Amino acid sequence: MPEYQVILSNFVLLWAVIDPIGTMPVFVAATRGRAEAERRSIANRASVVAAGILLFFILVGEYVLNAMGVSISAFQIAGGIILFLFALTMIFGDSKPEAERKDIKHADDVAIFPLATPSIASPGAMMAVVLLTRNDLHTIDELFVVTGLMLIVIGAAYILMRASSVIIKVIGDGGSSIISRVMGMILASVAASQVLDGIKTYFG
Repeated sequence: MPEYQVILSNFVLLWAVIDPIGTMPVFVAATRGRAEAERRSIANRASVVAAGILLFFILVGEYVLNAMGVSISAFQIAGGIILFLFALTMIFGDSKPEAERKDIKHADDVAIFPLATPSIASPGAMMAVVLLTRNDLHTIDELFVVTGLMLIVIGAAYILMRASSVIIKVIGDGGSSIISRVMGMILASVAASQVLDGIKTYFG
């Protein structure tokens, strides 16, 4: 596969699992009634913390697996299944905005929970960045590319959070829910591909 197609595929996967558009309604609900300066601070902290969480998984996720004696192919199969189940919840269950807004009333610091995690740095995103930075398949340059793509998507999430009030008025909660479900379909396709690749690698 040409390099630009790999980069595009990785970007689409990261966009689907991080889902910046689905984060907008969560941010609006979490910051309702707050001053603009506080909203900006919450968006800043949520983005930085989410980037830190995913960077941690990029750097040490595979080493933790190796220390536990888990093969990468087994992790790829399990990760693909989990991503597929995650995609199914996006398609058939509560959409991301609907599900995560329910957690807001239980949160002490909305920038950390539910915004930084699980809204931006979701379990699916943690799984995806580990799969996309496997040392046996990718060079250090490719690791930097994936890290850059991850930061770009989180940057997009930050921009959308800052502009969320205006955008939500245009597309509405229903629009963001539809987009989230479409992202779920894309993610399900990518997850199925990960499972098939893992099975092929495991059985040689």
